[in-house]
Amino acid sequence: MRAQNAGSSAQRIRIGLTGLAFAFLLVLLGSIVSRSSHDDTANAVQQATTNEPSEPLAELGVAPGASEGATNNDAAANKQ
Repeated sequence: MRAQNAGSSAQRIRIGLTGLAFAFLLVLLGSIVSRSSHDDTANAVQQATTNEPSEPLAELGVAPGASEGATNNDAAANKQ
């Protein structure tokens, strides 16, 4: 009876380790695919943001510490 239990537990360990290795490879493959698609979108976002102003709130005159005169001048310039 012990010989049969020893073989059964060894087989269970082998199956468990095989399943663990399969799950690891599956997660690794998913990570590779996710990272490659994330890099593509990150490049597209980076290219799109290079055309935008670096400080949009400062250009609108609503940044903290902006003087009211600068805000009024910018608003008048935008209306024309």
